[in-house]
Amino acid sequence: MSGVFNALHVSASGMTAQRTRMDIISQNIANVNTTRDENGRVYRRQTVVFQENSNASFDHILSNRLETYHAKGVKISAIVEDTTEGAMVYDPDHPDADENGYVMRPNVNTVTEMTNLIDASRSFEANATAFNAAKAVAMKGLELFQQ
Repeated sequence: MSGVFNALHVSASGMTAQRTRMDIISQNIANVNTTRDENGRVYRRQTVVFQENSNASFDHILSNRLETYHAKGVKISAIVEDTTEGAMVYDPDHPDADENGYVMRPNVNTVTEMTNLIDASRSFEANATAFNAAKAVAMKGLELFQQ
């Protein structure tokens, strides 16, 4: 039964991570036209960095043989700012235009963000399907014990 709980934990951590990723992507899309934040800077695209939710080192896993290794799921290790520059757009009437009439735009590409959003959504759905399958296995196991 511990294998079922492990599968539930892995899927739940995946759903949590992908939900956070979708939130960050939504924030990027919402700020696609933000040329000045509360600090006076142009908005910078944010990305999510995942890592395995384990403290085990590679050496530890290898020395204990792979067949005794149990997956621990995924966690968000950081939310980082994309440092690439946005495009300079000529818009002399914009309040943030420089002396030559150019405005620094955020480095957010809506097509890229929508593609990432679809990817995160599909990953969330896959984790939800795996979670429901593990839950169904656990329920069948409990039914067997009732007989």
